[in-house]
Amino acid sequence: MSLREDDLLRELREETSGLPGGRAMQVLAEEGQLLALLAGLVNARAVLEIGTFTGYSTLCLARALPPQGRVVTCDVTDRWPAIGAPYWRRAGVADRIDLRVADAAETLEKILAEDGRGVFDLVFVDADKANYRRYYELSIALVRPGGLIVVDNTLFFGRVVDPDLQDPDTVGVRELNAVLRDDDRVELSMLAVADGITLARRRLA
Repeated sequence: MSLREDDLLRELREETSGLPGGRAMQVLAEEGQLLALLAGLVNARAVLEIGTFTGYSTLCLARALPPQGRVVTCDVTDRWPAIGAPYWRRAGVADRIDLRVADAAETLEKILAEDGRGVFDLVFVDADKANYRRYYELSIALVRPGGLIVVDNTLFFGRVVDPDLQDPDTVGVRELNAVLRDDDRVELSMLAVADGITLARRRLA
């Protein structure tokens, strides 16, 4: 009863669902709305998104920012973000979105080297699962104290609780969950929403 998805978002979601793997890879409409709410709650001006796909979550986050805000979104290819780009323009937020096409970890390391630590208010992690722990460590460096890291797919279709499943993606999510649980640098809550959404707020001190 809380969903307020408008026609533009719905159109992008429906186009994405027709792509190979589109339904599994895109965030749910309710999750996109949650991301926008979280961005507002932390008064975000600068957002980092790791994993763009067709840019549904990118659009939700960009809309939640003030006109001077920015979303730096990372993907390994421009093939899928090219689908979302016209929607960003139609929504009038394309100027808030900075798409970086390269290996995500390399992009984050470059941002850290050039801009320094603590330059983002919110980080959304939703890329290849095998590298989740690496993305998280870089995100901790890049998010400001009091800022929020949102990690998607932390239940990973229930695969994380099956010890017989040892593929790199499942192991990557399972290992990050354990790291998050024991990391005193953050306040933590895993939400049993969608495919599992973990909120990690970097402590002020």
